[in-house]
Amino acid sequence: MSTPPQAVQPDGIPAATVVVFRHGPAGGPPELLMLVRSRNMAFAGGAAVFPGGRVDEADRTLARTLGHEDEDEAAHRIAAVRETLEESGLAIGLTGQIDAVRAAHARMLLLEQGELAPVLAAMDWTLDLDALLPFARWHPINERIPRVFDTRFYLADLGTGAVDVTVDETENTRLFWVTAQQALARADAGELNVIFPTRRNLERLARFPDFPAAAQECAAIPVRKIVPFFEHRDGTPWICIPDDCGYPVTGEPIESAQRA
Repeated sequence: MSTPPQAVQPDGIPAATVVVFRHGPAGGPPELLMLVRSRNMAFAGGAAVFPGGRVDEADRTLARTLGHEDEDEAAHRIAAVRETLEESGLAIGLTGQIDAVRAAHARMLLLEQGELAPVLAAMDWTLDLDALLPFARWHPINERIPRVFDTRFYLADLGTGAVDVTVDETENTRLFWVTAQQALARADAGELNVIFPTRRNLERLARFPDFPAAAQECAAIPVRKIVPFFEHRDGTPWICIPDDCGYPVTGEPIESAQRA
C-alpha cells in the first residue's frame, strides 16, 4: 500500500476544473472536453488539460449571496462554471433560457465583465451548482515552480454531442472532444502532452462506460486532497499517490512522469 509521508504542505492557490462529458458517437464511450494550453503559460504550458482556473474573489462574493452551506465549495464550483464558459463557450451548471446564441452572448459579456454575477443578471440565469459533482482534489508540490495550485475536480454531463465549442485563443490554443482512452493513446504516441495529475485522472475516467457510472463512483468515494509524494522502488525514484482514492494507477517512475 502506498502511504504518503506525513508532512505539512504549503497552501496552494485555490482552483477548480471540470470534466465535461458528452455522449459518445454510436453508443461508444463518453467523450470529454479537453484543451491545449498556450506554451506561453507559466503553468502547464503546452499541456492538454480540462477547462478550469483559479478561484477569483468575485467567485467568493457571489458564493456568499447564495446561502450555500459551504461557501468555499460554492466558490470553487462557480469558478468551474465561469472558466468553462470563458474558455469554451459552454454553459454548464446554469439554468434558464440557454441556447447556442445566448451562450455566445453570455461568453462575450463574461469576457467584458470579468466576473459571472453580472452575466447571470443580464441573461436571467441562475446557478445549478448541484450539476457539478465533486470528483477529486489535487495539490501537487513542485519545487521547480513558484505557483502551485490546489485544484478541485468536478464532473458535469452535457448529454447531447450537438454542441459547438470555440477556443478563447488567449490562454489556450485548441479545444477538442476525446474519450479518455483516446487521450491516453495520443499521449503515449507523443501527440499530446499530459501532466501527471491529468494522466491519473484520464486512467480513472477511462473505466466509466457513461456519466451515470462516473456519478455513482463520485457518490461512493469521498474526495480527499491528493498530494503526490516520492519513493524509491528497486532503486528507481517514483512519484506516487495514495492507493485508496479510486485511481487504478497510483504511481510511475519520475523519469517518465510529465510534471507542470
